[in-house]
Amino acid sequence: MIKVATIILNRNLPEPTNKLYRHLKRFNGDLTDIFIVEAGSDVDNLSKYCTWHVNDTQTRKDGLRYCRGMNYGLLKLFENDNWDKYDFFFLITNDIELREEKTIKSLIETMQSHSRLGILSPISEKWGEKKLFLDNDLLYFWYIHRNAFFLRKDFLNTIINTDSPNYHNFLFDGSNFYGYLIESELIAKAYANNWGAAITAKVFAEENESYLLEKADLIKTDNFDKTLEIYVSEGRKWLRKKYGFNSRWLMNEYVKFFYDQFFNFNQELKKFKI
Repeated sequence: MIKVATIILNRNLPEPTNKLYRHLKRFNGDLTDIFIVEAGSDVDNLSKYCTWHVNDTQTRKDGLRYCRGMNYGLLKLFENDNWDKYDFFFLITNDIELREEKTIKSLIETMQSHSRLGILSPISEKWGEKKLFLDNDLLYFWYIHRNAFFLRKDFLNTIINTDSPNYHNFLFDGSNFYGYLIESELIAKAYANNWGAAITAKVFAEENESYLLEKADLIKTDNFDKTLEIYVSEGRKWLRKKYGFNSRWLMNEYVKFFYDQFFNFNQELKKFKI
């Protein structure tokens, strides 16, 4: 039986987290185990389905954000000898809303049809990429928003850090705290190792931005405008320090290079190239 580990990242928003958990159990409960990482949430704002409550002083103050939060959940599965129980990992934050459909079943079926696919994402109604889906319901991309990443374990095994791993370095680079272009870095690693990244139009995942816009104080974060400013300013420093790139466009070209090389080695997949 194919099994999926779904990791939901929460910070002080138990109601949408509980709702998302129940939705996944209802439509996909036979295919996935669900784990919730509480990133410094207050005790009275924990999800009733909490798996791990990260509650050290720094996390209570700053949270974990995407990179460290997902690293934490994935690493816990790895350290507790649960890694090999799963074929796929579904990484979502608590502000993701799914339609009343068997999202995970569809994602698995797509992965089974594309053996070199390492990263898969449901589409969003808000994405401009939706206009590109004319003849195919799946396309390979060199940039994908990290709303809901469905990752193949065999791909992850080629890039995870197993040498003294921690929640700063297991999969994502935790030094990039706000996650600037972290999806680009992951996609580059995929294509560089002959794994693809794609969006499917068979299922949808929508980000509910109202939580950040209206409940920033509860989440203990800056408002949307301030968060965006820090995301870009801190991210540019990270990008320059790690890659020597002075703009996101250079990072895009870097990923695009590996993307194009992938199709040189996988000619049969060119019909799915944008």
